[in-house]
Amino acid sequence: MSTESTAPAHTDDVDTEGKLKRKITGPLLFMFILGDVLGAGIYALMGVLSQDVGGMLWAPLLAALLLALLTAGSYAELVTKYPKAGGAAVFAERAYRRPVVSFLVGFCMLAAGITSAAGLALAFAGDYLATFVDVPAIPAAVAFLALVACLNARGISESLKSNVVMTALELTGLLIVIIAVSIMVGGGRGDTGRAVQLPDGATPALAILAGAIVAYYSFVGFETSANVAEEIRHPSKVYPAALFGALITAGVLYALVGIASATALPASELSQSSGPLLAVVAAAGVGVPNWLFSAIALVAVANGALLTMIMSSRLAYGMAEHGLLPGVLSKVLPQRRTPWVAIVATTVVAMLLTLIGDLSTLAETVVLLLLIVFISTNVAVLVLRRDTVEHPHFRVWTAVPVLGVASCVLLLSQQTAKVWLFAAILLAIGVVLYFSARAATRRTAAKSPTP
Repeated sequence: MSTESTAPAHTDDVDTEGKLKRKITGPLLFMFILGDVLGAGIYALMGVLSQDVGGMLWAPLLAALLLALLTAGSYAELVTKYPKAGGAAVFAERAYRRPVVSFLVGFCMLAAGITSAAGLALAFAGDYLATFVDVPAIPAAVAFLALVACLNARGISESLKSNVVMTALELTGLLIVIIAVSIMVGGGRGDTGRAVQLPDGATPALAILAGAIVAYYSFVGFETSANVAEEIRHPSKVYPAALFGALITAGVLYALVGIASATALPASELSQSSGPLLAVVAAAGVGVPNWLFSAIALVAVANGALLTMIMSSRLAYGMAEHGLLPGVLSKVLPQRRTPWVAIVATTVVAMLLTLIGDLSTLAETVVLLLLIVFISTNVAVLVLRRDTVEHPHFRVWTAVPVLGVASCVLLLSQQTAKVWLFAAILLAIGVVLYFSARAATRRTAAKSPTP
């Protein structure tokens, strides 16, 4: 991999273009991506992973990291090549020149965001919330999403400084798990041998691959970083280092948390908990109050859900503005200037998805939808190789996007029929909305007087 120029140009040309100020430095970008990747998934999924791989939790996490790095290489090239671009949908538009393809890529991102928020709502309403109040999970998840919608409609202004604070809090929770179990082992308790134990009769490669599908959910947040490309200082130098550094840091942390979880508790106990890391810290018996760790986890999950719903509602609003979704989704509140119809619509869909009640299915559906996006991006790298730009940019080895496509296809091939069905239903809804919006646009054009 290298940074190269495809045409003679000054190295800072890319930094002098654009309407937005380039205020994001390397360290801030690293924290931004790390915060997006760490997110809330790891707080909820360790129990789900244990069903596939027993105590060998670190293996699918590292496998998912390696697979995510392949697609990250493609993002590094496209973001540094087109630093004003806004993510996978824009890359697809530039590469394929077909509006319906760009729409499907954008809608996959939208559907993945809404589905992810539903999963996070269920995680919020599980054992972490039960530390404070015992209420049924699905009603609590629906009420949580309603609260998130109210905050979203009020208007949320996220800054890089607040992101650093939230990332530090999420990181603190994971470090508590690692340190607590280290003290546990130092005191002669726990069983490190569980970290290499698979379920009885499991085939190692197949079990790890099945786990990697779920674990991949914990790494996909890096895609969001493509949307701040125009605000990064010296993106050709800064973005690849921050992207790969954040992914590897998260992967190492996840693997350590996986080893700690297996050491503290057998897989049978982990798999029964919807707040698995709380159970791990409690089993370590080092005096960390349940309420303290639960509060950290709840803040992490709530922040992840809020950011996801903000992104989803704004994406729905933007697609409506461009005539890709029904125009009603572009309506905003007069005072707050927030897209209230898009917020209501995305929230209602997320609420309906919580009725599934199965975090594993929701996480795998998110992964399936994003794998479609990632295939598009990996192919776009190769298609756009013939397009030259006048500034130096990162160039990934040609084999990497090819392997990226292969890795996405491999993970898609392991998805269950149930997950494919959920994803197909969501995409079918998207196609209906797309053609409805196109028909409405044509009717409006037909009624307009010809100049």
